[in-house]
Amino acid sequence: MGKRRFSGLEVSLMVVFALMMVVSIVLIVLFATGEGGVIKNANTTETLFVAQCPVIAHAERVDCYPDGGASKLKCEARGCCWGPVDASNVPWCFFPINHGYTVESIEQPNSFELNAKLKRMASPSLFGADIHELSLQAVMQSNNRLRFKIYDPNNERFEVPHEHVNKVLSSNPSVPLRSTLEITEKPFGLTVRRGKDQKVLFDTRMAPLVFADQYLQISAKLPSNNVYGLGEHVHTQYLHDMNWRTWPIFTRDSFPNGGTHNLYGHYPFFLCLEDDTGKSFGVFLMNSNAMEVTLQPAPAVTYRTIGGILDFYVFFGDTPEQVVQEFLELIGRPVIPAYWSLGFQLSRWDYGSLNEVKATVERNRAVGIPYDIQYTDIDYMEEKKDFTYDKVKFSELPQFADYLHEKGQRYILILVRNISQSYSFCFAFTPAFTLTPSFYLLRLFSPPDILDKLMYSKTLCMDAKHDWGDHYDVHSLYGYSMVLATEKALQRVFGGNRTLMLTRSSFPGVGKYSGHWLGDNAANWNDIKWAIPGMLEFGLFGVPYIGADICGFFDNSTEELCRRWMQVGAFYPFSRNHNAQGYKPQDPAAYGADSLLVETSRHYLMIRYTLLPYLYTLFYKAHTTGETVVRPVMHELYCPQNTHGGYSGGLIDSVVLCTNQMEQRTTTGKVKLYLPADKLGLHIRGGAILPTQRPDVTTTYSRRNPMGLIVALDENSQAAGELFWDDGDSRGTDDISILRLQLTHAGYKDPNNIKFENITILGVPYPPSSVSVTQVGTGSPGTPTTLPNSNIQYDADKKVNTHFYKNSFINYFLSTSLALALHSYNPENADEEKCKARGCVWRPSDTVHIPWCFYPEDYGYSVTAAEETNSGMTVDITRNMKYKSSGRPDSPDINTLRVEIRYHTSDMLQFKVCIFCVCGKRYEVPVPLSVPDAPETDENKRLYKVLFTKNPFGIQVIRKSTGTTIWDSSLPGFTFSDMFIQVSTRLSSEFVYGFGETEHPTYKHNLNYHTWGMFSKDQPPGYKLNCYGVHPFYMGLEDTADAHGVLLLNSNAMDVTFQPTPALTYRTLGGILDFYMVLGPTPEMVVQEYTALIGRPVLPAYWSLGFQLCRYGYANDLEIRDLYTEMRAAGIPYDVQYADIDYMERQLDFVLDSEFPNLPALVNEMRAEGMRFIFILDPAISGNETDYPAFERGLAADVFIKYPKEISDEIVWGKVWPDFPNVIVNDSLDWDSQVEEYRAFTAFPDFFRSTTAAWWQNEIMDFYNNTLKFDGIWIDMNEPASFVHGTVGGKCLGNPLLENPPYMPPLESKHLGLNHKTLCMNSEQILSNGKRVKHYDVHNLYGWSHAKPTYDALLSTTGKRGVVVTRSTYPSSGKWAGHWLGDNTASWDQLYKSIIGMMEFSLFGIPYTGADICGFFNPAEYEMCLRWMQLGAFYPYSRNHNSINNPRQDPVAWNSTFTDASRDVLNIRYTLLPYLYTLMFEAHTKGTTVVRPVLHEFVTDRSTWDVYKQFLWGPALLISPALDMVYTIYSPIACNYYCFHQAKDIGVRKQMLNMPTPIDHINLHVRGGYILPWQKPENTTAYSRKNPLGLIVALSDSGTAQGSFFWDDGEGIGKGKARLCWDKEERGRDTEGERGMTEKGNDRNYYSNSLCCCLEICSPSLLFYHSLVPLFCVSLSVCSVSFPLTIAPAYLQFSICFFSRLHI
Repeated sequence: MGKRRFSGLEVSLMVVFALMMVVSIVLIVLFATGEGGVIKNANTTETLFVAQCPVIAHAERVDCYPDGGASKLKCEARGCCWGPVDASNVPWCFFPINHGYTVESIEQPNSFELNAKLKRMASPSLFGADIHELSLQAVMQSNNRLRFKIYDPNNERFEVPHEHVNKVLSSNPSVPLRSTLEITEKPFGLTVRRGKDQKVLFDTRMAPLVFADQYLQISAKLPSNNVYGLGEHVHTQYLHDMNWRTWPIFTRDSFPNGGTHNLYGHYPFFLCLEDDTGKSFGVFLMNSNAMEVTLQPAPAVTYRTIGGILDFYVFFGDTPEQVVQEFLELIGRPVIPAYWSLGFQLSRWDYGSLNEVKATVERNRAVGIPYDIQYTDIDYMEEKKDFTYDKVKFSELPQFADYLHEKGQRYILILVRNISQSYSFCFAFTPAFTLTPSFYLLRLFSPPDILDKLMYSKTLCMDAKHDWGDHYDVHSLYGYSMVLATEKALQRVFGGNRTLMLTRSSFPGVGKYSGHWLGDNAANWNDIKWAIPGMLEFGLFGVPYIGADICGFFDNSTEELCRRWMQVGAFYPFSRNHNAQGYKPQDPAAYGADSLLVETSRHYLMIRYTLLPYLYTLFYKAHTTGETVVRPVMHELYCPQNTHGGYSGGLIDSVVLCTNQMEQRTTTGKVKLYLPADKLGLHIRGGAILPTQRPDVTTTYSRRNPMGLIVALDENSQAAGELFWDDGDSRGTDDISILRLQLTHAGYKDPNNIKFENITILGVPYPPSSVSVTQVGTGSPGTPTTLPNSNIQYDADKKVNTHFYKNSFINYFLSTSLALALHSYNPENADEEKCKARGCVWRPSDTVHIPWCFYPEDYGYSVTAAEETNSGMTVDITRNMKYKSSGRPDSPDINTLRVEIRYHTSDMLQFKVCIFCVCGKRYEVPVPLSVPDAPETDENKRLYKVLFTKNPFGIQVIRKSTGTTIWDSSLPGFTFSDMFIQVSTRLSSEFVYGFGETEHPTYKHNLNYHTWGMFSKDQPPGYKLNCYGVHPFYMGLEDTADAHGVLLLNSNAMDVTFQPTPALTYRTLGGILDFYMVLGPTPEMVVQEYTALIGRPVLPAYWSLGFQLCRYGYANDLEIRDLYTEMRAAGIPYDVQYADIDYMERQLDFVLDSEFPNLPALVNEMRAEGMRFIFILDPAISGNETDYPAFERGLAADVFIKYPKEISDEIVWGKVWPDFPNVIVNDSLDWDSQVEEYRAFTAFPDFFRSTTAAWWQNEIMDFYNNTLKFDGIWIDMNEPASFVHGTVGGKCLGNPLLENPPYMPPLESKHLGLNHKTLCMNSEQILSNGKRVKHYDVHNLYGWSHAKPTYDALLSTTGKRGVVVTRSTYPSSGKWAGHWLGDNTASWDQLYKSIIGMMEFSLFGIPYTGADICGFFNPAEYEMCLRWMQLGAFYPYSRNHNSINNPRQDPVAWNSTFTDASRDVLNIRYTLLPYLYTLMFEAHTKGTTVVRPVLHEFVTDRSTWDVYKQFLWGPALLISPALDMVYTIYSPIACNYYCFHQAKDIGVRKQMLNMPTPIDHINLHVRGGYILPWQKPENTTAYSRKNPLGLIVALSDSGTAQGSFFWDDGEGIGKGKARLCWDKEERGRDTEGERGMTEKGNDRNYYSNSLCCCLEICSPSLLFYHSLVPLFCVSLSVCSVSFPLTIAPAYLQFSICFFSRLHI
């Protein structure tokens, strides 16, 4: 006889009785007196515990009575706070602040780990069995993954034995733990922050930690309400409701019919989107016990679990996708399913017989439903027993698979875990069993919303034993363990072939082997909606092979519901129609062969099969990188709030948006979509390329068909995509290549010969003129093949272009040659009539920036004659007279031109377009360039080849080594008229740098239709504002990492327009087109070749590398003296003091103000103490003085700019700084009134003339000898700047078109003409050869012409090198002068923009560059100024300077902290000046850069191509300043770097690093493999140069290092000889000889008393002599040092230090 079983009622009564007993005991022990939260000893009245109740918002209360039934008495018995409120769901009983644990000790074995011991605070218990001693272990496992684990150190507790997680090791993090985790000690709490911005993400301080034997609780405040994940449940929307919702997590056989029921899977993982930037984080609790998670509106999360430990992982990401990828790296990335498993599938529970199964197959085959897989459910079994089949109703089942295989289909059967069909139940045999601790405490607290309230309901007894532990702990791992076992079995059965596994119960990590379906849903409109959040959540959980039972499992589906479900289900990754026993068949054909359901099902399944190559590629990416397949819209679009929680639409990857009608409405978000009965909303995102394949009824057949592409152009007319392809069955796909579209290679050879049959391009605004196919194999690209027009179809309404062609295999690069839409008219005044009158095409576009008026394809010039020689080409071209005019009557077209192409060297060519058969020669730029006398005639030596197209004419320059076209001007629109010239070219890539001078927000140009004007102007830096200089030079990076540079030698006003093709258009207002191209091939070689052409930079005096101070607004010389005294007292290194225009009498050049009578004596005193002095000069000379020698002598020498004699012989008068004599300026007047009333008439010297240079030199020498000594000159306002427009009175004489030309570039105040704030364009200047030119042509050369006479005057006056700093520059200005970046503002953004400016001037050949430290305009803020001092300490030209009426900002103007930090960083600068001086010497002699973009050294690391917030000094010193409140640096891949401050290898490569940057610190890193000379610093270079020299040796990975060192007297200009010894590659070429100046080189040699040596560690075996911390002094083998006889070798005392681990 069987044993008696207790009824459910009896079990319940016993449990209730036990509960009452426990409560009674608690009430006796902890008797409450009625005082809130106070517990007293009943015998002694001693207070045992007083709850400290915080005053907090209701939303932040954490429930202290989660088990329900709270009362004031019960609450206070737990030592908690009682506070009734009217609001629903807010807990009345909540935690005080004196519950929980305290930190007893903390240990940190390294920067990335922490161990702590916790002790429970004296407080009442919630459920008893509290664990009083805990341990905390926290580890920064990677830069984006933090783990913290709280456990019992004294007793082993259950921990999840995860198959994958336990194999994941830490990956050398560089982010220290302290930047992401903060520990609060009493009470214990954890604060997790994002390392980059220190934003708090997960803060457990809001409530105490509870850790008992069977009750663990922890709460955390979150940064936003955007929470997703946690499962498995039915969530009615993807975004969680944070209004006090509690979700139980415990695997259970339950129906997914809404509510908060726990379902099949166990997923304690959530993702939180922090804000609209996309920054996100994820939290995973590795715990498999029954638990619940409460979400509350604080926002906050509370975990309660009944066993195990608290083992948390926190994942940081810049996007939600990155968080998912980090999570999957931990738990295991998902399996890539077999290709056939992506086909449509049919199943049903209770077909009844195999005949019915076959009938289902046949009727769906008959209607042409694409369909790959047929299932049988448990009804095929004999009495529902695994591994049997019903030999009556399913007698032919063994042959059924073959039956399906004949038509390319597959067969799947079901297995259930139970050998018997019955469920297991737990029965209590004796009272002792029911009172075991497990069940006793479980009834005190079990997650209250667990279905049926009993953990053993419909499952095993909780004390059942498993290999992994008690079922109590591992219940939710049962499905996971079954997946692992099944995977092993499948590998044994199917060997090397992939198969398909589906599991209902799951745990994080099952996706590595299995897919999942969303369970036994029902045929209703809710379940079709709720399936989408379910799929999106399983995308988060790492199970992308996911879907719901299409048309519902339970209940009969209506035709409308099933039709709609078939439409959306066609885009489930796991697409299966399945229903239950006792309901009508719902396969598509069951609704009738002619039904609308069949028609629409077939249609959308055909689309699915068309897109299967794309879906398969997505699964490959999920498998290899962890990307999601079904993707929430908010993963791609973070800002719109309505993307966070919707359920009617989702993305497949980031590209295909699926939208369906899921209830009786047709609205998605804010866009109304008309979705008739047979339609589903599908949208392709612009910018994507989707691989496709002509569909068939099974994947077996479709894979034999040709493939195609859908190209969806974005707003920039660009698109990209990927294709993964293999045999679809084999395991081990990780080593198979993925094809980047544009397609270039394949790692899998398909026996069916993959063919691209058609390409559909979406977003084509007009029909293409042609479509070409170019084969690219392993060699050079082949000749393009143009498709016949019959293979091209264009839909004008849809803007869709389709190309049909066959036999184009996978290794073909497919390029659609759409005509470039080049602007034909100013976009602001274009209209259709004007456009067509110009002969152009008018086509409005909805796309932003796309020009509506553009050139037809044959607009331009065609070739009439051509001659080619070994040294170049000459091509005559004629304008296409079909177009009568370029549309500018005031600028007549020039119809016949000559093009000259010259091969100057192996790496440089020139192409020049000019007039050859008209009267009069056009203006050409009078800047001499250094080109060889003989061209390079050996084609084999040239890096390039040049081609031209005949109609329209264009030049193509191709890099021979790679086949890359780096210039291609064969585009329509080439225009050459008298006052408007335009030419366009395709670019080799989107990576373009240079063009100036203007403020650029990034170093790499944005090619999205941006136009930059160039015309020198007195204009402070600002976005798209043309300012002081003109540099029409750019460097382009090619996709092969080769580099080239292009100079347009043209000095007229111009602009350049980028467009995303990528392409570039030049427009200039005069002169000719004279292009020079250098071929690199490295970025650094581009600059070397460019400076060889325009002239190498000047070598500044050594002292000019010291720190410098200036201010506009010194009231008198006493202010300067006081500043000097304070700086000296503070011990701050400081070499140069300036005087701005304040020192001048009424701002007159060469006249000392009466307020500065002691300035000459002060300057002499400072110079005697090792200081230097620089003064300012403006070019404008006042003409209103009665006794002003400078003007009088200039007038006598006829040096001032006048009108042409045929117009007038008058000086062109302007107004600048000089005031009228005998006036008192009223500063309260507006600026224009002050200029009109008080500013004197000024004349502008014409520095082109040799007589002007002589006059200028005389004035400077006279000032030096008779008024004030100086060491350098600062020349300002030389654009030239004027405070009136054109001339006094504003009426320029001469041709008004020169002042307001037919085309105006987008210049600042363009509506006021070219003469705004400068001279009349009709002014005449005279070149040194006597040629007369218009200021219109040479305006941009004024600063250039000013620099050389000033530099010559400085050298001849002082007899020493000195330095000239100029504001306006042009190519080759660097031969004589440095440059500061102008009148910037005191704002944070100017810090990083100054780096961009310096890097651009490095390209331009002007390395002596810097910005005004702390800003010129506006008051400086303390921290910004301090950070700027740190950055500015590494400007080559390091000067702190600000404007009048602003507070002082020099280093001693703040406080001692600022002074100390400034002193420290300037001491580092002075320490490294020998290295900086060597770099300047190498720039002067070799043309290398000083401030060097990171990409110049690591061009093969494409991540560096966008780096502009760090820079290098030369090749070896990486400078990573703090530019805002977030401090990150990039560590390139190719080398090791050592922290300058700590002499420690940073240990990571090719990563963005969060670097600790306290307020007194700047991040500096020395590159391994280099030697840096240094010198002990002093407060001036005069004293530091007397100190011993030293070397910093940073060993490479191979234990070697090398470097160069140049030394001379620092200021000499005498000619002499120097023995040059560079690095080991050049040592064999050392030559001895005079390095003087020719007309084509630099003016002078500055190193007559000099040495230059190569230093190289020849062996990694070094001998220790003495150990210091953190550096080591060692003996060094110096391979080669050459000392000229004029310098005693004993002067150089080398102390050699290196940063590396030594291997002796």
